[in-house]
Amino acid sequence: MLDFYYEPSEQELKDILKRDRDDDEKIRESVIKIMEDVKERGDEALFFYSKKFDSSDLDSLYVKEAEIEDSANKIPRELKDAIDQAAANIRAFHEKERAEGEVCETMPGVVCRRKIVPISKPGLYVPGGTAPLFSTVLMLAIPAKIAGCRDIMLATPCKNGSISPAILYSAKVAGVDRILKVGGAQAIAAFAYGTKSVEKRNKIFGPGNRFVSYAKIEASKNVSIDMLAGPSEVMVVADKDSNPLFIATDLLSQAEHGSDSQAMLAFIGSKEDAEIKRDEVYAEVNRLLNVLPRSPFMKESLSKSRIIAFSDTKRAMYAVNMYAPEHLIINTKNYNELLDMVESAGSVFLGPYSSESAGDYASGTNHTLPTSGFASSLSGVSLDSFIKKITVQELSKEGVKNIAKTVMTMAKAEGLEAHSLAMQVRL
Repeated sequence: MLDFYYEPSEQELKDILKRDRDDDEKIRESVIKIMEDVKERGDEALFFYSKKFDSSDLDSLYVKEAEIEDSANKIPRELKDAIDQAAANIRAFHEKERAEGEVCETMPGVVCRRKIVPISKPGLYVPGGTAPLFSTVLMLAIPAKIAGCRDIMLATPCKNGSISPAILYSAKVAGVDRILKVGGAQAIAAFAYGTKSVEKRNKIFGPGNRFVSYAKIEASKNVSIDMLAGPSEVMVVADKDSNPLFIATDLLSQAEHGSDSQAMLAFIGSKEDAEIKRDEVYAEVNRLLNVLPRSPFMKESLSKSRIIAFSDTKRAMYAVNMYAPEHLIINTKNYNELLDMVESAGSVFLGPYSSESAGDYASGTNHTLPTSGFASSLSGVSLDSFIKKITVQELSKEGVKNIAKTVMTMAKAEGLEAHSLAMQVRL
């Protein structure tokens, strides 16, 4: 559990930070078979797989409006208030992300701009397995609504004939238009290809297990996807002043997502201080594992997790950027200085009081983030994820005179005479 390394060499560091990527060919083949079946049989296949995988003999593929309205009566007032508060914070933050189309006159008579257009038909996937992620409904549907998407469809598995009322209530609060009672690869297939009852989506969003991830890879041949989200991960950066209980709870809150999650701790300080902090964290982790209900998931996750200690801050942050964590918690005395050194992370949590769970639920930022090192090149879901930016140009007669020589010279140099002619006839 949480193997300890101090000042690893470059090759050792690469090995320590390397993620286990199980390429399960059997799962891949199963997913492709399911998706091909949905493509061929449509609704009939969706009903079949709902019964086979989710023990639900559906009479309709969609949640009825009355069920959504009634969801508010099936959850405690305290939870409704929490969902409402989280939604308000998420809405407030994502409202600030609104884009405005730029306008630029590159030369007299040549005007270029960008037109902002919402994706009209997004498909949002929300897992409903060991933990029904109603928070993900808010994270996906709220920015979609703010962006102006007009047909927001959510898919989530209907387990044993029912969907979590918290998911239904969150969908109502966030402004989801329709809820498809289908999960797994079959839901992704319905989004990607369309059926008689499910109109094909323009883009697919949301996390999921390996079946869903493989399905999104397959779907990406036919439709856009946000990213491959999962398994979940966190890296905590700490020093000798960091509270070991805070560290332990941050590691465990990530580990409880599932047995394939990973929780990493990067310590900055001397070997003596690192070993003291390691032992303090071990003690807190072991104590909490005895009382937390999802400890079986946590223990397996922690077996793949690591503590890496460095005497040099720059090398520690080099390791952080190499790992490119989904969640990065900087719990050190000089956390703002370290933030300046961050180049690759999905979302950053600063200081001792910024737990990763705040961002997962209610601070306002989005929790749908790149994993598996993709934070080195991708951003998490935001308002930008739900819009398209279309470039527009308009030339006047003056603009043609000013730009014609440049265009014609370049077109002829590339051997594209019709391009040159299209400009010449306008002179």
